[in-house]
Amino acid sequence: MDLKLNNKNALVCGSTQGIGKATALALAEEGVNITLVARNREKLKAVLAELPKHGNHNYIVADFSNPRELHEQVLNFIEKEHGFHILVNNTGGPRPGNILNASLSEFENAFNQHIKCNHLLAQATVPFMKEVGFGRIINIVSTSVKEPLEGLGVSNTIRGAVGNWSKTLSFELAQFGITVNNVLPGFTATERLTEIIKIKADFEETSAEEMTEIMKNYTPIKRFATPEELANVLVFLASESAAYVNGTSIPVDGGRTKCI
Repeated sequence: MDLKLNNKNALVCGSTQGIGKATALALAEEGVNITLVARNREKLKAVLAELPKHGNHNYIVADFSNPRELHEQVLNFIEKEHGFHILVNNTGGPRPGNILNASLSEFENAFNQHIKCNHLLAQATVPFMKEVGFGRIINIVSTSVKEPLEGLGVSNTIRGAVGNWSKTLSFELAQFGITVNNVLPGFTATERLTEIIKIKADFEETSAEEMTEIMKNYTPIKRFATPEELANVLVFLASESAAYVNGTSIPVDGGRTKCI
């Protein structure tokens, strides 16, 4: 299948590790020009070196805890370099924990990093998408958009907000050839999952190895996803082949989510 992504430009956030990095690499293999976004310059340079040499790849150093600075950095890049056909919103999840124990600052920080950053990045990138009549906004969120997950109180709250923000945006932008969709990872072998496993193991007074096996058994497929398996779904959603997929949230969780 020709996904017709050659020479498209993509802004991929949180792209120095995990699903974000895998997505950047997968899009680049389809001929997409990648602009990486993260806060660590050295890690950005390392990922940039892994991208195929035939593309026009770049990076932006920005911290998602400062939405306005991120917005300015991206606007400056667009003015000096080029706009983006594809926006992949992705940033680290809030700290695990029960919701009643969460501080207001945890909610505020999560709102800044997920809602504000997503919104400002959409505002920065959509004008070019409208101009060319093609756009893809893909948010990497969580299955908690559909079902809250135990021990992830702040994350459940914010992910639900992102899901509704995204759905609303999909109504407004579809007429311009711009689709907005969410990919909902289940248990995926990333640093984030390693952190969650450790916290759960400590709480249950068991080993990380035993908790890993317990969590694998939550999933009908009995294993964790790889970041590359998530990236494959994102690449399809970014393509012209997915032009009629809009306003939806797709779990990539091995069947763990129980709702239809």
